[in-house]
Amino acid sequence: MPAWLDPVVEAARTIEPPQLSRFLPPEDGRGRQSAVLVLFGEGPRGPELLLMERAGTLRSHAGQPSFPGGALDPADGDPHTTGPLRAALREAEEETGLDPSGVQLFGVLPRLYIPVSEFVVTPVLGWWRTPSPIGVVDPAETARVFTVPVADLTDPAHRVTAVHPKGHLGPGFTVESALVWGFTAGVIDRLLHFAGWERPWDRSRQVPLDWHA
Repeated sequence: MPAWLDPVVEAARTIEPPQLSRFLPPEDGRGRQSAVLVLFGEGPRGPELLLMERAGTLRSHAGQPSFPGGALDPADGDPHTTGPLRAALREAEEETGLDPSGVQLFGVLPRLYIPVSEFVVTPVLGWWRTPSPIGVVDPAETARVFTVPVADLTDPAHRVTAVHPKGHLGPGFTVESALVWGFTAGVIDRLLHFAGWERPWDRSRQVPLDWHA
């Protein structure tokens, strides 16, 4: 893997769950086990991340930019060992068309919880060693697939505080004609911070979310 990924590898090895999010899996075991693929690649402008926009007709998190991913299937195996790895690659292939053989997995982050949909999510980190064509596979699931340069994610001009209609505040990124917010923005925000890539930005710059967000 390229040397610029070393800080991410170290962050994945040392980060503790409360440092990543205040929403952690319920102790009683509730929640649907799932995984997302946090895929780093090398594009024309340097390091980049793979994201997608979920279809607006989906029941959960409709229309939101997100990492590829979804719920674990029984065939994926143990949700506490290899299950999330298999699920992240399988879902990424189904949603973006990427060839999983070109992806090198190098770590996992602590499991997190999304209260609104009751998903217990394992972020799986990958290096896009051999890039392959990507695009929308099923319009019923995915509206578009795109990559975002890490340079844009760290640019203070693209950083905002997203304001939920219920008053919740969280990190946001205005990139590639999209507002990345919620769970996905939270993971990106913490990765940038613990990898030492974060640049000072104006947290008072707020962007309200649509009422249906």
